[in-house]
Amino acid sequence: MAKTYKVAVIGRTGKGNYGHGMDTVWLDFPDRARIVALADENDVGRAAASRRLKCDKTYADYRLMINREKPDIVAIGDRWLDQHPEMVIASANGKAHILLEKPICPSLDLADAMIDACDKNHVHCAIAHQTRYHPRAARIREIIASGKIGELLEMRGRGKEDQRGGGNDLMVLGTHILDLMRFFGGDPGWCFARILQANLPATRKDIRQGGEGMGPVLGDRIDAIYGFAKGVSGSFSTHKARDGVGARFALTLLGSKGMILLGTGDLPTAYLIEDPSWGMRGQAKGQPITSGGLGVTETQPATPAGAGNRLIVTDLFEAIEKDRPPLGNLRDGRFALEMILGCYASHLAKAPVELPLAKRKHPLE
Repeated sequence: MAKTYKVAVIGRTGKGNYGHGMDTVWLDFPDRARIVALADENDVGRAAASRRLKCDKTYADYRLMINREKPDIVAIGDRWLDQHPEMVIASANGKAHILLEKPICPSLDLADAMIDACDKNHVHCAIAHQTRYHPRAARIREIIASGKIGELLEMRGRGKEDQRGGGNDLMVLGTHILDLMRFFGGDPGWCFARILQANLPATRKDIRQGGEGMGPVLGDRIDAIYGFAKGVSGSFSTHKARDGVGARFALTLLGSKGMILLGTGDLPTAYLIEDPSWGMRGQAKGQPITSGGLGVTETQPATPAGAGNRLIVTDLFEAIEKDRPPLGNLRDGRFALEMILGCYASHLAKAPVELPLAKRKHPLE
């Protein structure tokens, strides 16, 4: 019979709360997961979570919870990332596998320490980059491999471009797009970026603390280029948009024979356009890419609230039982952070920088 895992949940009411359903997803697996305890430093939030999760054992200190309850899995749900390193290391030292809200942490030296702790304790950590888990992403990889869009030439992504446009958007939402670039293109070898503040080149005097405990950020407009294998280029841009906020939060894969448009989320929009002019001639219409592929009826629910998290949890169970890395693991989260911080390192150097970055401290500190 399949194992039932003891799950402990960490949230921080008022400081990232419990992320995007990182606490309630376990209720969808009554035969595979049992929430044994939760931790929240906020008294009111802790009581509300106790009712929501139907869990009587609650703690103000997550370290005490891990030591006493000895969970098999810890769900670190808070969106604020300043305490992610301590939470991951405490969970790993407690021999618990981990589900972690993105982004993983503020700097690469902290990410390195988190990976070291997980490796030392032989535990797996899954990151909530939801789109890479969806079957549509796997079908897109297959379409690219089949040569349907020809030779992959470029990948273009943009952030949500709301009031967080610039440095905050790069960290909070850019991490999804950059993770997808790696999913399709592998690891980039370099980054070259330009950062503006009020239409002028950003300088160190423009550095400010970002939201959600992410550490220092820079700029209200960022344009970055990444170099992938076989000459493939990837670009990511973000600014504070006057129009179309959120409409361009997506990744476009451009090939010599056509292109693929991919959105984000629980049921990401995905289309293939077989047109080597990339739509400039208007000769081809978009073909929907479903979980089954081209021309196949979609089998995923039409209103998939929480479906992304369920896919991640299902994969984490399998990763634990087969002793393999999760599909989106801590090393994947670290490389997305490499690409984010590479923007700052390149802008300050006024030159391309190699990835992974040699200097592991935050470039803006």
